[in-house]
Amino acid sequence: MTMTVEPETELAQVGAAIDELLERFPPRETKAVEFLGAQYDAGLAWVHFEQGHGGRGLSPSLQQTINVRVRDAGGPMSGPRNPIGYGMCGPTVAVWGSEEQKQRYLRPMFTGEEIWCQLFSEPGAGSDFAGLAAKGVHDGDEWIVNGQKVWTTLAHISRWGLLVVRTDPEAVKHAGLTAFVVDMESPGVEVRPLRQITGEAEFNEVYFTDTRISDAEMLGSPGDGWRVSLTTLMNERVSIGGSIPARASGAIADLMKVWMGLPEERRDPASRDRVMDLWSRAEVLRLTNIRANDLRKKGDPGPEGSIGKTASADLNKDIYAAVVDLMGAEGMLYGSYEMVRPETAMSSDTLQKAFLRARANSIEGGTSEVMRNILGERVLGLPGDVRVDRDVAWSKVPRN
Repeated sequence: MTMTVEPETELAQVGAAIDELLERFPPRETKAVEFLGAQYDAGLAWVHFEQGHGGRGLSPSLQQTINVRVRDAGGPMSGPRNPIGYGMCGPTVAVWGSEEQKQRYLRPMFTGEEIWCQLFSEPGAGSDFAGLAAKGVHDGDEWIVNGQKVWTTLAHISRWGLLVVRTDPEAVKHAGLTAFVVDMESPGVEVRPLRQITGEAEFNEVYFTDTRISDAEMLGSPGDGWRVSLTTLMNERVSIGGSIPARASGAIADLMKVWMGLPEERRDPASRDRVMDLWSRAEVLRLTNIRANDLRKKGDPGPEGSIGKTASADLNKDIYAAVVDLMGAEGMLYGSYEMVRPETAMSSDTLQKAFLRARANSIEGGTSEVMRNILGERVLGLPGDVRVDRDVAWSKVPRN
């Protein structure tokens, strides 16, 4: 018989654990790695994960309470240190990894001692991820991987990667995929920078040439790659678009600051209407994400993650377009385009950079067009796209 814990009891349990954590490891006096390690050991890293793996088996909605308490106390956040690992790879390893993989990877992933990347997209397989061509061939107790991945965020500083390759070209394209944890320092792994419109190379392309991966690093079983990737992608969409910031914070706060700094004669009625429209949209999205968060009882996001992701992508672009418009000529001044390889993702230290970086929001984590297809088919029940290759072996599907 399964015992259920009442929400009030869960909240009290978590509150007491946070109190103890903050008392034993004062955030402003404790090194970030040490504090995050203690947070993991206390089951407050991913609170819905299993005990012993950074969690307590409680409702994922409690994580917001934990993060707010830690942040308000001056503590470090795992997400900004290791965004792909914390928001996407961690939940995937927790669901699909072996006990040995969970023990080995989750703690240093949370502390930021080991950065992770996600190796999904390819030059010929972006929106049609299931059409990927990078291949893995079984060789004894190892797999030999060859192929190319692209748009890999932070691959240049990553110790580990979540990789999906084709292991059965004679199966239909969704069924012939397998997922692995790959050592980014293995022989045959080459990372090349992709310079962005911001001047940075946050993204990379990654080449695999006869790279060997042990059977023990498989996530799930051969052929499970598509289902593994769905776990990652659903968490990615929530990570990108499902956050619940404080009211009037984040991007909309940048817009309001610029608006309040304008001289009175420039606050014309048309601009005021534009600002109020964007503020209202930001608040609606925040409330929608709160509601969606309440629906995620078991820590496995559903299609509602696509709502927040799509809405936030459009909203961010519109907000920063309004920001640079209100800035006037100053909005065109960017500064240096010196190419750098950053150690954080999605950083925006100037408003002009935020405007440029927001262009990627409608691509990363699934294009807005794909998100709308998901919502149309899985939420609204509309007919799906015509798929002529559904029952055809991948090896027989025409490709460019």
